[in-house]
Amino acid sequence: MKKSRFVLNIIISDFLASVAALYLTYLFRFKTNFFDSPIELYPSDLILPAVALYVYWLILYLWNGLYSFPLAPSRTDENFRVLKTTFFGIIILFLITFDLNHPIVSTRLTILIYWIFLTILTSLGRIFFITLQRKRFERGIGLTPTLIVGYNDFGFNIYDKIVQYPALGYKIVGFVSLNPNNIGKSYKDVEVIGDLDKLPDLIRQQHIGELVIAFDTANHERLLDVVDKVGRMDVGLKIIPDMYDIISGQARTNQIYGFPLIDIFPQLMPQWEKVFKRLMDIGVSSLTLLILLPFSPIIALMIYVDSPGPIFYRQERVGKNGKIFKIIKFRTMIPNAEKETGPVWSQKRDPRITRVGNFLRKTRLDEIPQFINVLQGDMSLVGPRPERPIFVEEFIQTIPLYRHRLKMKPGITGWAQTMHKYDESVEDVKKKLEYDLYYLENMSLKLDLKIIMNTFATIFTAKGQ
Repeated sequence: MKKSRFVLNIIISDFLASVAALYLTYLFRFKTNFFDSPIELYPSDLILPAVALYVYWLILYLWNGLYSFPLAPSRTDENFRVLKTTFFGIIILFLITFDLNHPIVSTRLTILIYWIFLTILTSLGRIFFITLQRKRFERGIGLTPTLIVGYNDFGFNIYDKIVQYPALGYKIVGFVSLNPNNIGKSYKDVEVIGDLDKLPDLIRQQHIGELVIAFDTANHERLLDVVDKVGRMDVGLKIIPDMYDIISGQARTNQIYGFPLIDIFPQLMPQWEKVFKRLMDIGVSSLTLLILLPFSPIIALMIYVDSPGPIFYRQERVGKNGKIFKIIKFRTMIPNAEKETGPVWSQKRDPRITRVGNFLRKTRLDEIPQFINVLQGDMSLVGPRPERPIFVEEFIQTIPLYRHRLKMKPGITGWAQTMHKYDESVEDVKKKLEYDLYYLENMSLKLDLKIIMNTFATIFTAKGQ
């Protein structure tokens, strides 16, 4: 069962659970002797409430990530997620309907009964489809092609575990060894089909969806080599727990059947959130440019009077997956600021920054033209700041994991920008990389909204640099 089909089945199941819970509550409320009901309600009267309630729960489930699943979700964890979401949802519903004069909610107890029916039916639906998916995995259907990176006892143990528990959803295609001399060797008829240098080609040729990294203690530091080689590829990375310290803070544990694996950089934003994020980019950028359009000539005049020269500043930057684009900003430095020095870091109290430029930077007004980059699709409202190609090449060579940052579309503002100052040195870049990788691991609309609110606070207090 493909993941998209699995999620669609869960959505349909949740819809049926929502409708059935309301109907069972209606039967309990009006067709039993438990309540005295002077008002009669008919099944046809439930159509509008059923639609409204389903839309309510759909939004709540989406907001809380109930349609984002690992490869082989745990039924226990899933039941807990449902219970937690419906519990807080019913509290909100209780408050919303407190003064609502409707027969079905005229008694508060009916809302509690509805919640019980809803939670049970929603959980049962998810248990059914998760169990069905596991049964398919056990029959070898829909497994994810997987490579074990490491031809050693750790790799052999992982292979044995995966074979023992096919419901994990992995299909081992082969081993990848650190030692090219091991190519052609095999463990239980599964061959070593390449080394690290061939890893990107193997992923493309074999349509690999997951890498399970199993290095022995002497080769733990080679984990960063693997991350660097596949940083821009759409492939999941998992490691065994005793390697967690190598990449601590950028991982998430997933354990099924007592078999622990740790996801490196799990991308948690589901497809619907990605679509909504893009729609929000377009909507907010269009509205911002429209509102600020009357002020742009004033800003342009201030820039020119203070420092005659170009109004706008265009520069090549590196976007998602290494794509080069030209960023657009209001000019805040003297013309040809790097003519004599070449590319250099902007410093605190940088003498190249003009008086108007200093004001524009503090209020972030210099970034208004970047909304054009957002509309063009090269940037997003929220994401890591785009860097210049010359610096990106340097950082890829000198900073472990920097390449992984390029898996995200750059943004006008971001978690790193709200948590740290402008880059003035490589150490600042390293610190911001930690924040960018945290954002990659925890991407969500909720986090985006938090970052945007923090950015507004920076603008209104003029705390930018």
